[in-house]
Amino acid sequence: MPFINSRVSIVMTVSQRMSVKEKLGRAIAIIPGKSEEWLMVEFADRCDLYFHGKQTQPSAFVEVKVFGAIPEGCLDELTGEICRIYEQDLQIPKDYVYVKYEEVDKWGWNGINF
Repeated sequence: MPFINSRVSIVMTVSQRMSVKEKLGRAIAIIPGKSEEWLMVEFADRCDLYFHGKQTQPSAFVEVKVFGAIPEGCLDELTGEICRIYEQDLQIPKDYVYVKYEEVDKWGWNGINF
């Protein structure tokens, strides 16, 4: 039950949203037991993001929330893949992308909690 929330400083087209969504769906499988089938994705574009005290470069803040623990060995690979996706599809340089991970031990769905 992963959730990926993206805040980007650029305006995203529908085709960019679809492409990034599909690629994130494949990338989430880097975490054992996670898949696109349960992935929820949110995009917020045109965000006022300041990095290095400036707003001159396209930038992104990506939050990845996952029910349960994330094995340490997965984090570098997933961060690399997320940065590659945002650079390739949105022209946001990898060094202007922050990725935050959150392991959640309580998660509700379909009227129940896990």
